[in-house]
Amino acid sequence: MPIKRNEFRMHQRTVQQTLLILYFLLSYNRVEGQKKPSKLEDAELEKQLKLLNKPAVKTVKTKYGDTYDCVDFYKQRAFDHPLLKDHNFHPKAYLYSLFILIKKDSTSSSATNRLSTIWSKDGGCPFGTIPVKRITRDDLIRLRRMPPPEDVTFGDEYDVSNNDSEPNGRYISSQGYKVAIAGLPYNPNSKFAGAGMDTALYNPQVNGQQHSGSRLKIQKGSDILQVGWRVDPTLYGDTKTRFFIHFQAGKIHCFNTLCPGFVQVNYDIPLDSSFMDTISQRGGENWSAEVYIDRDLAGNWWLLVSHNFTRVGFWPQSLFTDLKSFATNVDWGGVVYSPPGVPEPPMGSSYFPIEDTSYDAYCTDLIIVNEKGKIIQVDKTITHTDSPYKVEFIQLSYGAKHKYFILYGGPGESTH
Repeated sequence: MPIKRNEFRMHQRTVQQTLLILYFLLSYNRVEGQKKPSKLEDAELEKQLKLLNKPAVKTVKTKYGDTYDCVDFYKQRAFDHPLLKDHNFHPKAYLYSLFILIKKDSTSSSATNRLSTIWSKDGGCPFGTIPVKRITRDDLIRLRRMPPPEDVTFGDEYDVSNNDSEPNGRYISSQGYKVAIAGLPYNPNSKFAGAGMDTALYNPQVNGQQHSGSRLKIQKGSDILQVGWRVDPTLYGDTKTRFFIHFQAGKIHCFNTLCPGFVQVNYDIPLDSSFMDTISQRGGENWSAEVYIDRDLAGNWWLLVSHNFTRVGFWPQSLFTDLKSFATNVDWGGVVYSPPGVPEPPMGSSYFPIEDTSYDAYCTDLIIVNEKGKIIQVDKTITHTDSPYKVEFIQLSYGAKHKYFILYGGPGESTH
């Protein structure tokens, strides 16, 4: 049911009052050095920690040393959102998935099939709870330096009747961000109910406020959903390759479950887990992650992983304005960020593509779901790349058949 204008304004005010955390997590501090917090800021930090760290039914660790609280499903951060307080969701929420199983002939190893094996000897979380990474005071201080979200805009609308390789229009990256992506021609009348990919896992070297990753992104207007992997010291406090999700609804945006919005239903798959024992080696073993975003019949957007389309959780339809209906944009590929005056970091495998999937960073098994729920294998895209990176969309022999790949990456800029 659409939200009336007055109700929407009230909702906005409530969100601003309730989500004080957004000031700390999502504001951009241009000062490189970290100042010692004042007494007022110390008090605010403690307040945010109490808001974020919910009571734990059990506390567990991964084999990488990350601490997770097993939080009761009904007490997760998502339900702090004013629009979700009167929810009727439950851990066994039925997924009206539009996806069907796709048989794959893959020679790579799937890391998403092993996400639930990351727990240490004490095991993972019990059913009825969800794993939430413990937030520390240092995390909050570091997160104040997060850059603004990628403000993606398009130039003149793409002429979808144009069969040339270059569309009439262009993708405009925002300050600090560089991409090497392939996507579907922009058409404001497009209606996508989902998309997916299988993306090779790498660990490009980043420093400071830089980050580098691979993502699937769907969008309509100012509403954006993303899933993939990234190396991001500001977000995670380390340089490990980690699983991430991100949503943007108007001016509000959030990674993983740092603020209310995403409803997690899976008790065994953390949203920010490390892939560090499943990193591809150029010319060696190849690891990848299968990720999907799928709109159910109620208009909620689900996050699915692995070839079995395992449910992780969903973004409720009520969070969005533009994505209350279908998406109009889908793209896949690499993205990096570096602050002004700082050289760009490596992307993907840290090398330019050489058209060999044993050496290149790639996204493959690209699919979209149309408004009727039909899965369509993507065999034609338009590409966009920002210097100093490269991207190409190409069909290559892979295993027993030919497949389409987005090959992307590059070493970035030298530091001298």
